[in-house]
Amino acid sequence: MMSDLHFNKRKIQLTKKIILTAVLIFLVLAPEIITNLYILHIFISCFIYIALTLSLNLIIGWSGQFSLGHVCFFGMGAYITTLLMMNTGMSFWIAFILSAGCTGILGALLCIPTLKLRGDYLAVVTLGFGEVFRLVMTNWTRVTRGPMGLPGIPSPSVFGFPVHSRIQFYYMGLIIMLLVVVFMIRLNNSGFGLSMLAMNDDDIAAASVGIYPVKFKLWAFVIGAVIASLVGSFYAIYIGFISPSSFTYQGSITMCAMVVLGGMASIPGSVCGAVILTVLPEALRAFSDYRMVLYGATMILMMLFKPMGIWGIDRRIRNEYKLKTQGGIKWKQS
Repeated sequence: MMSDLHFNKRKIQLTKKIILTAVLIFLVLAPEIITNLYILHIFISCFIYIALTLSLNLIIGWSGQFSLGHVCFFGMGAYITTLLMMNTGMSFWIAFILSAGCTGILGALLCIPTLKLRGDYLAVVTLGFGEVFRLVMTNWTRVTRGPMGLPGIPSPSVFGFPVHSRIQFYYMGLIIMLLVVVFMIRLNNSGFGLSMLAMNDDDIAAASVGIYPVKFKLWAFVIGAVIASLVGSFYAIYIGFISPSSFTYQGSITMCAMVVLGGMASIPGSVCGAVILTVLPEALRAFSDYRMVLYGATMILMMLFKPMGIWGIDRRIRNEYKLKTQGGIKWKQS
């Protein structure tokens, strides 16, 4: 019985490794197979939204804070990086790091006053913060040029080689997305990630065993803000133009829809939700005027028929329960 269980477990793990390897090989070779630049742009958009959805899921799914202002961190990374590069001639990579640090600090400053807020109250505050950021960028015309935006953002260079083609940006976006996914996997399987899940389920019980909600909620906001900022920096150099209209509240709602569709506190779910809601509007471009209706209907249907999402945390709980009941985990007798 035990040998069959271990054999099946190894078989499942081997199958997962084969699938992941095949997907990774396809993504690496995709620019050689796909010559349509528009399709490559959709791939890059998927990379951007996968990283953004994972960063927001860390705040919503892992730490249980319903944020509707995540797009402001995305926009901060884009604006800070752009202004540093254009006004000081700073290297992209230095601006990349500085913008992440600044955004992380601002994320902490936003989180500290809202630590005692929950649910709708926190959502309203974060939504308002996102709108304040957009209005500042719109009216601070001396620095940001307001609604006219900032065109002509310089391209970065890697080891002295300029990055300017769609294929080069594809690989750059792929690397950033993979780094975020690997980081989230390590975080999810660490004591830090499990402590956040415990806090999300019952913060009072978690505090009774030494897991302090304030600490983990603050770190979730900071880490999520830093990741969103890094993605925003990449977005700015890829598009080559940013304006306040690129960072409206609709962006935050889109990210929330991706998190809900994929599944709370789920890495595969975040990937699925981001890919579906990035590719689907492109496939249904003729109905682009109804995009928000589509997102709203999707969230309602998911809440009614599959509240945990396509690949929610219930899969993880169910798998762990099977392992325990089938003897896959041995408990030490105290």
